[in-house]
Order: sequence, then structure tokens, then C-alpha cells
Amino acid sequence: MPFTTLISTDALAPHLADLDFVVVDCRFKLDDPTWGEREYERRHIPGATYAHLDRDLSGAQTGRNGRHPLPGIEALMATFGRFGIRAGTQVVAYDQDRGMFASRLWWLLRWLGHDRVAVLDGGFAKWIAEGRQTSTGIERRAQEHFIGAPRKEMIVSADEVSTLMSRGGWRLLDARAPERYRGETEPLDRVAGHIPTAANHFFQQNLDAHGTFRAAEALRDRLNAAIGETSPEHVICYCGSGVTACHNLLALEHAAMPGAKLYPGSWSEWSSDPSRPIEKDKGPA
Repeated sequence: MPFTTLISTDALAPHLADLDFVVVDCRFKLDDPTWGEREYERRHIPGATYAHLDRDLSGAQTGRNGRHPLPGIEALMATFGRFGIRAGTQVVAYDQDRGMFASRLWWLLRWLGHDRVAVLDGGFAKWIAEGRQTSTGIERRAQEHFIGAPRKEMIVSADEVSTLMSRGGWRLLDARAPERYRGETEPLDRVAGHIPTAANHFFQQNLDAHGTFRAAEALRDRLNAAIGETSPEHVICYCGSGVTACHNLLALEHAAMPGAKLYPGSWSEWSSDPSRPIEKDKGPA
């Protein structure tokens, strides 16, 4: 049975030499973009290749398309082929702990039609805490020819957000920390606040005290508290730059609430245009 949302360390461990499994290390720090790659070379799960958020999992910035725009389709297919991914491959993505960067790779693969992808629950921190095997240096897989096609129904543009945010039956879901959502602080983007009508579901609420995902039923309760009566197919997830929003999308899928969409540009794109409305706790700005 394929893994399509999460995979445990126990489930991954027997497959490290399995050629049908591709493990991808997605560790990254926004304030130190070289950290993840350095840590990967120092120690990683055996057989893993490395995916850099900026180089491999994002496209070129224009100043108005957000901090982590989607890569071009051809470039992304070439990246996946370089990782050794082909049709039928089981992909396992992991990062340092919470899954915030691994979930970006999880979503990108699904966007191009590859559903056999899962995030390692608890990440590298759990793997190390359990005393499991690691490797050093740089590892590469044999090049594969990855073919995919984007599922257009999985994303919405800024213009579509403008239309849908005031339409009944739709819900915007902001994955950022509550103080950023409320507009009390904004460490990364030009304006503080959130997109009007959005509800807040901080992505870290998807995790328990051990840093692993909550059980599906507990996630459903928390997510339903944020989206209310809205059908998951009418939920649009966003965050600062389209990365941690994927964590909420993963949580929704794990909770058997499929079909939500991503606004890839997220707050960094939305707030780059001063003509777009913003909202804080005290009302529209």
C-alpha cells in the first residue's frame, strides 16, 4: 500500500535499500539558506538526496510573485528526475522536525500528479532520537525521466482570491503564527495583517507535544473549528510564501478532508500590491 500523507520512522527503516523508495532531505532555515545543505552533508538518512527550498522547490522571484513562487513545470520535472523519481516511485520527504519544508515537496509532487509521496512524521529529529543509521557526504540517485502535468484545480491565483474571498461558501485559511495573522508583527513582508475574511490555523497546531502529527480525528476537530461549515474543496490555504500552507494541506489530507487549494503567492505576493485590501484585528486597512 502506498504512503500518501505521512510515514513513520518504523515504516521507512526497512526500505532504505529499496530502489522503489526515494528519500529526499528538505532541511532548511529561512534565516540561513545554506544550513540545511551543510547539515545534510554532515549527516542524513542513508540514500537521501538533498532538495534546497530556494533552488529546487521555488521559482524565480519578480518582486511581485512572492518569496517562494512555484518553479516552472519543465524545471520542476527535471529536478524530480534528478532526484531519481519516476512513475511508481514511493517518495519520502523529511526535514529537521516539523515537516514545514518537507510538506512543500509533498505538495509539489502531488501538484504534478505523483501521489506516492509522504512526509516522515517527526522528521530527522525523531530519526536521530531513535538512534537510527545515518550517512555522510553527498549522495545521488540515477537520473530518471519524470513526466508530470499540473493539476490546475489545486491552485488559485491572487485574482481568484480577490473574487472568492467575499463569496459565500469559501474560506481562506492562514497558516502563519497568530501574531502575524493579527497584524501585530511582520518580520518578513512589507505589510502586516491578513487577507480579508481569512481564518487563522497556525500550522504548528497540527503537531502534538512530541512534534508528530496529531491523530486524524483530533486534526479534524481543530481544522473544522477554523473552516466551520465550509467544504474542504472550497478551502484556500495560504501563509507567508506558500510553504507552511502546504503543512495545513497535508493535515487536511491526513484528516480525510481532501480537496483544499493553495494560493502559492500567499501573503508575500498579496501584500506586495498596495491596491489589495488587508485586514488586521481592528478591521480593514
